[in-house]
Amino acid sequence: MTETLKRTVEGVFVKLLFHKQEMRGMQLIEFETRCIKKGEIHEIVTTSQQDAVSGDVINRVGFLGFAEMTCGGVIERGDEVFVDGRKIGAVVGFDECHYPNHYNILIAVQDTLTADELQLRIESTISFG
Repeated sequence: MTETLKRTVEGVFVKLLFHKQEMRGMQLIEFETRCIKKGEIHEIVTTSQQDAVSGDVINRVGFLGFAEMTCGGVIERGDEVFVDGRKIGAVVGFDECHYPNHYNILIAVQDTLTADELQLRIESTISFG
């Protein structure tokens, strides 16, 4: 029997974003896990820089939006990310340029994505696990 090692962190989108940038300049922080509290709102960002590691600068990004976490837990590098039940990628890391207001949670994907490309809507679900 395989035991689950941590809770799946879940949330819902409260604000959608529709733009991409090629020179954003986000920097992955050294920590590969972040504790997330229920009710916090964080920005969800996709990147095609799939092999990025802590300390790397992330330039190629697509913005999905802001999601309110509906339960607390730990999000970590490598967590699979599902939006409305569809796997879109995996957590590559965190940027804290807006912290303590919010983290940018960066998701490694094949090609950068925005809310319209995933047909997101307000209350679309997201999960990390």
